[in-house]
Formats: sequence, C-alpha cells, structure tokens
Amino acid sequence: MSEPVRSTPGSLPLSRLAEPLLRRLSELLDRAAPGKGWRDLAQRAGSRGRVRLSPLDLEQCSLKVLEPEGSPSWSLLKLLGDRGCTVVELVEFLQALEHTEALQCLSHSGSLIGLPENKLRICIQPQPQNLMVGDALVLECGAVGNPIPHYQWFRNGFPLANGSKNVYMVTYADVEHQGTYWCHVFNDREDQDSKKIEVVIGRKAMAVECAEEDLSDLQKPADLQEQSNDRPVATDKVALLIGNMSYWNHPQLKAPMVDVYELTNLLRQLDFKVVSLLDLTESEMRNAVDEFLLLLDKGVYGLLYYAGHGYENYGNSFMVPVDAPNPYRSANCLCVQNILKLMQEKETGLNVFLLDMCRKRNEYDDTILILDALKVTANIVFGYATCQGAEAFEIQQSGLANGIFMKFLKDRLLEDKKITVLLDEVAEDMGKCHLTKGKQALEIRSSLSEKRALTDPIQQTVSSAESLARNLQWAKAHELPESRYLEFKCGVQIQLGFAAEFSNVMIIYTRIVKKPPEIVVCRAYVTDFALDLDVDPKEANKGTPEETGSYLVSKDLPKHCLYTRLSSLQKLREHLIFTVCLHYEYPGIEDTMDERKEVNVGKPLIAKLGLHHGFKNNNCLQTCCMANNPFHNQIESSPVATKYYVPSHCQPNSCPGIYHPNHICSDSIRQLEACSCNGTSRILASRHEVQNYSPPVEKSNVPVETTDDTVELEFLLSDNLRFSKQQ
Repeated sequence: MSEPVRSTPGSLPLSRLAEPLLRRLSELLDRAAPGKGWRDLAQRAGSRGRVRLSPLDLEQCSLKVLEPEGSPSWSLLKLLGDRGCTVVELVEFLQALEHTEALQCLSHSGSLIGLPENKLRICIQPQPQNLMVGDALVLECGAVGNPIPHYQWFRNGFPLANGSKNVYMVTYADVEHQGTYWCHVFNDREDQDSKKIEVVIGRKAMAVECAEEDLSDLQKPADLQEQSNDRPVATDKVALLIGNMSYWNHPQLKAPMVDVYELTNLLRQLDFKVVSLLDLTESEMRNAVDEFLLLLDKGVYGLLYYAGHGYENYGNSFMVPVDAPNPYRSANCLCVQNILKLMQEKETGLNVFLLDMCRKRNEYDDTILILDALKVTANIVFGYATCQGAEAFEIQQSGLANGIFMKFLKDRLLEDKKITVLLDEVAEDMGKCHLTKGKQALEIRSSLSEKRALTDPIQQTVSSAESLARNLQWAKAHELPESRYLEFKCGVQIQLGFAAEFSNVMIIYTRIVKKPPEIVVCRAYVTDFALDLDVDPKEANKGTPEETGSYLVSKDLPKHCLYTRLSSLQKLREHLIFTVCLHYEYPGIEDTMDERKEVNVGKPLIAKLGLHHGFKNNNCLQTCCMANNPFHNQIESSPVATKYYVPSHCQPNSCPGIYHPNHICSDSIRQLEACSCNGTSRILASRHEVQNYSPPVEKSNVPVETTDDTVELEFLLSDNLRFSKQQ
C-alpha cells in the first residue's frame, strides 16, 4: 500500500484556507489602490491559462456589490479556489501586483510556511519565441520570495531600459529585438537568473499566384509594392494630457489626476512624447496648446487628452480652465474644434482627441462660434467619454478615483489595433458596465480611412531640423534638477533629490547621508519657496509622500527621507530658489545649532516653457463670435462620420451604493446620496457643472519620474555595471 502524498501548505488550494483569512484578504483587495484590486488579481490569474475566467465570471463577482455584505474579492477568491488555484499561485499573483498588505496577511497567518523559509524561487520561466516582424513580443518571469522580488530583463548581456517588471513586452517586434533573453530576479537577501531563451524574429514570406494577364501589375516600382504591404508609420508621436481638478469657482474633481497618470504611462510605452499637466488656468491652457502645436509636423501622430469640466454648444466642445468664472462662457474656455483646425495645418498623420468631460448644454452661453471649415483629411478621431447632451462620471473609491472612460480605455490602449477598432471595443466594454447603463456611453467620430494605430512605429527623418526641434522642445518640459549633496560646516552631508509626478508637479526629498558621531540630534528641511508655487508649510517636509498628498509615490522614491511636493510649476517666473535648513545638537549643550544653505535649481520641468505669460500668439482665440445666430454645427459640416454607442439597457441603475445624479436647475446644487457597500464607499459622481458651489480643497498626485535610482539604486551587477531607471 503506497503512502499518501502530503502536500505542503503552499500547494493547498485556496478553498482550504480558513474563512477569516479569506475575509481579511477580500477586504484588502476590495479597498486596494488602482492596479492592486480584485480585477487586477483576476486579470493576472486569467493570464496563467490554467485558471480560466470568463467575462461572465467577472460580471458575477462585480454584482456582489449590490448585496448588503457582498464582496467581489470574496467571490473571486472562492472561484479561484474552486478551480484549483493554490496558495503559492496566489502569492505569485499578489507579488506581481506588489500588494504588500495582502502578502503580509498571508505570511502572518502561517499560510506560507510551506515555502522553504520564504526563499527566492522562480516559478515561471520565460519561454522561447519564434515571431514575425510586427508580432508582439511578450516574455514573462514569475517569482516568489520574502522580501518581494524585483526584476530586470537582459538581452544579449545588456539590461533593457523598460525591463524592470515581471513581464517584458514589445508591441511591434522587429529584427533588432531578436537575441538571447533572461531575467535577473532579486531582493535584499538573494538573487537568481531565469533560464536563457532565444527570441527569433523573421520576415513574413509571401507566395503569390497570378494569371498571365495580371503580370503587368507586378511591373510597379518596388517601393510602391512594399508600401502597399507595410503598416503606416509616424514621423513622431506626441501627446498633451491636461487634467483639471482644483477649480476655483466650481465643483472639485478627483479622477483627472489618476486618469492622466495612467494614460501617461501607457502612452510612453507606445513611444509617445508626453507632456502631462494638472490644474491649468485659461492662459496656461492656451499656452500649453501652443507649445503642443510646436511639436507637430508632417506625419506626426498628435494626441490630446482632456479630463475636467466641459460642455458642448451647437456642435462645438469647450474645455473649462480651473479659473473659469461662475457662470462661464465660450470666451473663458478652449474650443476643441479650433485646436483641431490648428493641428490640421501641421499636416499631421493622425489627430486623436480623447475628451473625458460632460457635454451638456451651457444655458449661460448663447454665443455661436463661426470657425473656418476643417480640411478634408482622413486622419481625425474623436473619442468622447459620453454622448452629446450627456454627463461623464467618475468612480470614487478608497480615496482615489477613475473616470469611467479611462477605467475601460486603459485595459485596451496597448492593443495593436486600428484606433477606431480599439475605441469600438472600449465602447462595448462601457456598455456592459452596470454602474452607468443608461447614463454614459462612448461616442466615436472619425474620418480615418487608413489602418492607423497608436502602436504604429516611428520612422523619423534622420537629423532633420524639425525632429531636432521637437526633441529639444519636449526635453525642456522634462528636465529635472540633478540630485546633489550639500556639505555643512559641522560635517553633516545632506542629499537633495527630485522626482516628477507630472510635467508641472515635482517632489523634493531630503535625507542625511553623513553625520559626525559627536552630533546627537540632526534634522534638515526645505523652506522659503517662491510665492508663485503656493507651498503649504503644513504639507512640506513630511515623513511619507502620502502626507504631502502623493498617495501612490512611495514605491518610486527612496525611503527614510523628508518629502515636499511642489505643484503648479508652470507659474514659476524665476529660477526655483529655496533654503535648506539644518538643526543639530551636541551632547551636553542645550542650545540647538542652525545652519542654512540657499539652493538654486533653475527652472525644472514645464517651468522652462513659461506658460504663466499672457497669451503668446492667441491661436486659440482666432474665432468670430456671433450671438443668437442660426444653429451652426462645425463637426457635422466636416467629413467626419458619427457613431453612437448606447448601452442595451437604458433603465436607471438602482444600486444603493452609488450616487444617483438628478439633474435640476443649474443655479441650484445637485443633491447626491451615497451609501456604503460592505464598508467601502463607492461613489459615482458627475463631471457636469454645478453653479454656486464652494469647493473643498483636496490635493493628490501620482509619480512618473525621478532623478535618482530607487529600487535599482541598491542593485549592483556582478560586472560593476550600474543601471538606472528609464526616464
């Protein structure tokens, strides 16, 4: 009789875990930050292959929010357990999501005892690839361990700039991407290399049969034959992203901050030059658009995304600056169609507008703009977050928020598909969302006749004057001050570092790197900032980034520092000059000693472009306004086809856990009711304008860049090659 096989706790199915532990994990996943929630766990588990999750499965999990004590995460964990998912697999998924709390919960419960001393172990090895030019290259490496492992991909012995995640992806592979790949996995205690695999990329061979009378078609010039088979290319790809939240005279918004952050990271993966800006006044918005237009040229792909308050009158859409009066009119806002006309004059290869705003009628604005006719081009794509006359919503949960449009767009933006096809699929995804059925539906307007995609490769003219000018202009908006060390007379050495959250938001972090042993107490902080930046001393020099309002920045910054957040860098008129103050004490001496050093870091990030100046060339103001004119719809007169996407069910949603916006007279405040679903407040709020509103003050930001290495700062390769984070 054979002895029964004993399984370690790590290999047990999730269904065998104690119910209190599953409940605790569910709570952590339900209230997790974006990128670490139950849907992200489901996506990670579904990509494994063995655990199949259908859209119906996810819909059933999502509907649990309608039950008094329902939990989507609880439903998902039970589903994974029923399908054989093990504890060790769950650990892999949570580590890939960097969900530290959930991992600690499992560790403290003893569920990871089966993993030998929590040692670093590679569970998923990368697999060889044999691809054709144009295919997507996707390599995955999975590891478990305590502390959480980090990753660095290599090709032919060299570290890859964008290879610091467990999945390495190239959306459009070319012959230059073939070679020998492996992944170096490491934490503070140990490191391992995955197995080395070969990636082979060849060109597609085409066999052609034709009749004798068709041979004449083969006499075309060779370059024309190749052009008919090749995908479109861009001479460059640039994007301007604006998120307005902190309105002076109108309701505050939350989602634009997260939406702009997530779209920035996605577009950079597609090789877009991105300028991302938060909370711009009218003059700053107009000047930002003018700077964006300077980046455009023949064949360039231009993308403009706006999230904030907005409205639509007579077919023209208007973006509302943060300083717009109450009530506002077209003269206080930016007309989208006029910007499109200016973009067309640059002979761009593709113009994409993504407008995440309401499109309700502005009853205070009777002005009709008479614009010059748009050119007949085949390169215009509008993605409206909502239909004409309707509102756009944002979901607020766990202190953060996503707009409904971006919530679904971000899941598909990296797909290698024609942009209109991609937006079609986003529209279908939105139509299935039970929160907004009958309230918000994506509308697409397009004149695109070519198979243009955001993933199209860039084929620049080598060393052209236009290309050099674009790169210089873009680089200006992304220059951070270099990290520096300050030596004080007492022997203390302080490091100053700088990180960019957005193109106009920067964090300064300070830490003491050397202190003489005779000094017992030592503290350094920054102060005396220009009044333009409006730095609140109560939110400066904090022990964690979250205390400054930067809730998602911790993982990208060095630890054990003091952090200060500087926003509205576009308002900076002179060099950024501030003071570093050092307080220290000697043993036996009651008096505190002080030293001060003034620091000048020039004009960081967007401050170099001088957006605070008055209107530079008034491109956006060149319109003729006529009040009470007959109806004029510029878009309908342009060669742009219109599609409307309406959810299949148009009944108002009755979920008690969301806001129900009831539109009333616009000179009254909208009454909203909120309810807590299973202890977590989920709010569906409108971005529609509300008059006579006194906005609360809220600040929050998300990082994208830093001048210092963070995780990589501690990682020194065996051949003493130090690599830094891709900016």
